[in-house]
Amino acid sequence: MSERAGQLTVAAGVLLIGIALAIGAWLLPEAAGYARVSVRLFPGLIAAALIVVGLLLLREAATAVGFRNLPEEPRGRLNWPAFGWVSAGVVAHMALIAGIGFIAASTLLYVAAGRGFGSARPVRDALVGIVLSAAVFVLFTQALTLSLPWGAWIPALW
Repeated sequence: MSERAGQLTVAAGVLLIGIALAIGAWLLPEAAGYARVSVRLFPGLIAAALIVVGLLLLREAATAVGFRNLPEEPRGRLNWPAFGWVSAGVVAHMALIAGIGFIAASTLLYVAAGRGFGSARPVRDALVGIVLSAAVFVLFTQALTLSLPWGAWIPALW
């Protein structure tokens, strides 16, 4: 595949993902009751951003110049340990979120991803993960009135 064909493929792929997400967002049911924002808001914003980026990439790929300022780097080898840490974090998050809750599962994911990207400070990563996960938890449960799992062990603590 030529460089131009690859660039056009990437641009078309981003555009198609944005269009598919926009259609999916449109097909979501309207939120009933006390929700402050529609469930369509964030998927719609992400879809709009993907469509704009896809169109910009398509314009760049279609011009004679193509994608600009691409570094000429040799293709690197896959870092299997890093891939393993990040993958294990994602799988653990999916498996544990209902049992230990969103904040704890997301903190574990953050620590595993940090380790995969080379961090040697798991305590710092855990503290940052707790703060970020708690902020996301509060945003989703309070501002967006969406339900995220506390975890099965939390009621036992009260």
